[in-house]
Amino acid sequence: MTSFNINAALQLLPVGTQKHPYEWVDGVIGLIEQSGLNYEVTPFNTSVEGSYPAVKALIDHINDWLMTQGCEEWLLLVQYQFKNGAHVVASHKTAPYVR
Repeated sequence: MTSFNINAALQLLPVGTQKHPYEWVDGVIGLIEQSGLNYEVTPFNTSVEGSYPAVKALIDHINDWLMTQGCEEWLLLVQYQFKNGAHVVASHKTAPYVR
């Protein structure tokens, strides 16, 4: 689709699970860490930056992992930002706010 980097915000909402929701979230953050993509964890979501195929592969991996680990039900909310003909760079958007 694009050869440029994109940003995506991922928010996992486990539904009706036997485990505490943070256990699932912590596991998914571990997968994001292992992906090699640039990422930032915030209280409400985790932002990732990379090629569109790499980000899509990560999302597929997260869903596969949740399924194989027995998560009963979940919502994975995803927001993408694309820029036609250019990279989307998170640090460019947040630099004015870094203390």
